[in-house]
Amino acid sequence: MTEDGAILYFHGGGYIYGRGDAGAKMASSLAVASGLPCFCPDYRMPPEHPFPAALDDAVAAYLWLADRVDPARILIAGNSAGGGLAAASLLKLRDIGVTMPAGAILATPEADLTEAGDTFHTNYGLDRVLVERLMPANLLYANGHDLRDPYLSPVYGTFDGFPPVMLLSGTRDLFLSNTVRLHRAMRRDGVQASLHVWEAMPHGGFFGAPEDAEMLAEQVSFIQSVLSPR
Repeated sequence: MTEDGAILYFHGGGYIYGRGDAGAKMASSLAVASGLPCFCPDYRMPPEHPFPAALDDAVAAYLWLADRVDPARILIAGNSAGGGLAAASLLKLRDIGVTMPAGAILATPEADLTEAGDTFHTNYGLDRVLVERLMPANLLYANGHDLRDPYLSPVYGTFDGFPPVMLLSGTRDLFLSNTVRLHRAMRRDGVQASLHVWEAMPHGGFFGAPEDAEMLAEQVSFIQSVLSPR
């Protein structure tokens, strides 16, 4: 399909929003900046399709892409719920013995559905994007499963065998604790994980400020560093 590589991108939306073209729109900047095709699965969501439907779709999408592109030239990425789903899909792929991708970018990942992190309190009211906690959506998505299941909340997983990972957040992001805790958990397990935090950034980015271009450039640099030479 492509010798240059490809990005498998999972959209955000609290596991309940983002159907249709939304994923492609969220991935478009990264696709243009990197020069790589982005595949954006329209994964199933509740109420019709709760967990583990989204995870099953994510794994199936990776297996489909890995049949067409060398996994050493694939990068998994996602933002918010998509970042959590990307992390969970890496856990699942490792657990079933599938060849892992070259790396992953997890932008402000929804990595802990229990919302146990410090910034769910300290940044509540400061984040002007996530103005409310997402527990009702979390419970709808989990459909009675334990919220600490690593396939739901990857921060509770183990990360041996993971490829390099880039994590991004901001100081006003409600999910900053999710991102920091996931980074530390990965580092404890020996993952080559880097954490990038932008001053005053709310959930998901600045939506037009110069820092957005800086953040995008950092992601492109990471992609170039992890994809194997042709």
